Amino acid sequence: MPGFQTPATLDRIFVECSALGFQSVLTLALAITCHALWLRQRGDHFLTWSAAWFAYVIRLAMMSFFLVRRDTFWLFMHQAFTGISALLLLAAAMQASRGLTWRRWHYLLAPLVVAWAWVTIYGIDSMMVAGVTSILALSSVTIWTGVILGRSDSATPGRARRVLSWAFILWGVHHLDYPLLRRFGAAVLYGAFIDIFFLFAISLGMMFLVLSEEQAKVAARSSELEQLTRLLLHAQEDERRRIARELHDEAGQALTAVKIGLDLDGHTEAGALVGRALAQVRDLSNLLRPSALDDLGLVAALRALSNDVADRSRLKIDLELDSLAEIPQDTEVVIYRVVQEALTNVVRHARATHVVARVACAGDRVALSVEDDGRGLDPEAGPRLGRLGMQERVMAAGGTLSVGQSAAGGVRLEASIPLGATA
Repeated sequence: MPGFQTPATLDRIFVECSALGFQSVLTLALAITCHALWLRQRGDHFLTWSAAWFAYVIRLAMMSFFLVRRDTFWLFMHQAFTGISALLLLAAAMQASRGLTWRRWHYLLAPLVVAWAWVTIYGIDSMMVAGVTSILALSSVTIWTGVILGRSDSATPGRARRVLSWAFILWGVHHLDYPLLRRFGAAVLYGAFIDIFFLFAISLGMMFLVLSEEQAKVAARSSELEQLTRLLLHAQEDERRRIARELHDEAGQALTAVKIGLDLDGHTEAGALVGRALAQVRDLSNLLRPSALDDLGLVAALRALSNDVADRSRLKIDLELDSLAEIPQDTEVVIYRVVQEALTNVVRHARATHVVARVACAGDRVALSVEDDGRGLDPEAGPRLGRLGMQERVMAAGGTLSVGQSAAGGVRLEASIPLGATA
């Protein structure tokens, strides 16, 4: 039992224990958060961090018991858990930065820390040796933890790790001021408040770390989806080209031969029917993969497309093409498909009479716009399948696409596509 203590001493102990209690609550919340993150399969380092913070809570509790009871046993326990929590913090940092393979000798470090605490408290029986070695160990390991996190070559964005790294480094430096301040009787209270500040900083750093890891995962998944989209679009274009060739070369030639035979035999009505079927096959072949795009290039293909749409829909189409030489073939396919789908949407939905389509090179990009004088966007209608298809193509090519109102009250579609794009 502690001896007689003055009211001033009891008041100081109450304040110090209250500060340590608040610090314990914050540290416990951090430990529970790390454990929850580990349960969500964020990584084994969060489990180790959770164990470290739980050990740190026990350390703070031992310090409170020592302040109240003045029994060296609680000081011994405080020293032991100081070393254990420091080792666990270092292990978590190594796991988070470059991975840590647990060896058998790693498990001997905790007993060694406890043994050293026993030697300093009960063997050497020196409060100074116990305090100095404990502070030096805790400070050096905490600083080392921050350095490891700061020098990590992980793929996680660096801002979160820098916040966490500097929080640990400065916290480790702060531990060194305990021996100096203890002479003035303010070590526990002052240290508790500063520790609370750094625990807040570490908590924020860990949250930033989790968010950064999530952003990195989302970015990696987006990159994979973009690659998959490009592969699917390539496969789609290859399949369209193959089917168009089969229709043109096989079905087209067979129907042509049948029509010639029927005409020679005088079956003009049957020949006319076959002729219409032949025209439909050629239209379908051209729709799947226009031969002009492969044989004559983008400009000729776009002019043929606009003439065909104008003839079928009675739309007035102004096609403005400028500086379209030396465009990669994959980019030509993207431009053609976007213009094709945009004109198709105008015919189906816009109720327009006039369309202006512009395609021009602007630096290292191709600028594309299709503008009509139709009824405009329907605010109640969701995104149409054709527009989503255009968006997919343009985004897979590394470009941007936007849809808004035109000056004439209709719809204006704009796209910007890099010249080095691949569809």
